[in-house]
Formats: sequence, C-alpha cells, structure tokens
Amino acid sequence: MNGLGRPLIVMGLLLVAAGLVVSFAPKLPTWLGRLPGDISIKRDNFSLHFPLVTCLIISAIISLIMWLLRK
Repeated sequence: MNGLGRPLIVMGLLLVAAGLVVSFAPKLPTWLGRLPGDISIKRDNFSLHFPLVTCLIISAIISLIMWLLRK
C-alpha cells in the first residue's frame, strides 16, 4: 500500500486543477476555442464546433508538463 500515496496525490492535484479551470472558465481567453484549424459548421438546423487545433495545443501542453514531472 506504500505505492498508493503518490498516485492519490497526483489525482488530487489534477482534480484541484480541473476545479480551478471550471471556476475561472468565464475568464479564459475568447480565442481559445476559435483558433485557425478548429472546425465550425453552421447550417439551418445544425451546428457543429470541434476545436481540433485547440485540443492539439492543450494535449501538447499537458504532455510537456507530464514529461517535466517525470524527470
């Protein structure tokens, strides 16, 4: 059970970070979901928005943070 402490701390920190993001979401930059390369389709009765480039950038940032934490 000694190896269980560190993953629980990391999961707790991730939950705190997610809570902060949710609580400060209205203050996030408006361009974050509207980058060039994000897919947005608007039709008469249909609307689709898929932030492809935004997802790639967020994934790269999270990967960089995880890589730095492993070192």
